[in-house]
Amino acid sequence: MATTPHNAINWFEIPVRDMDRAQTFYETLLGSPMRRDTMGPQTMALFRYDEPGVGGCLVADGGASQPADHGPLVYLNAAPSLDAVLTRAQSAGARIATPKTELPADMGCFAVIIDTEGNRIGLHAMA
Repeated sequence: MATTPHNAINWFEIPVRDMDRAQTFYETLLGSPMRRDTMGPQTMALFRYDEPGVGGCLVADGGASQPADHGPLVYLNAAPSLDAVLTRAQSAGARIATPKTELPADMGCFAVIIDTEGNRIGLHAMA
């Protein structure tokens, strides 16, 4: 019997107030275009991900979810360079909440930013 890959996370949504501003911020941050889509009353901008893999999006849904600088923390892949992503984050309007921090045992490094919408977002890379 084949086993299905198991990830702790399958999908994530980052709530936004201004989709155009947020999409521009994240495309600049990650250096990758996002695909805009709608599903019912929700407008979404999807992050690029490989199939199979963990995917996610920005979502503007008229107030069901609101941006927050507390609660669960999603870490985005900042490979190949956390320093480069942090530089782009600041120039695009983010605030650095936790500066680059080295993790033990060759686990890479992380930082936490507050995006242009007010969300607390983690960033992780091996360098």
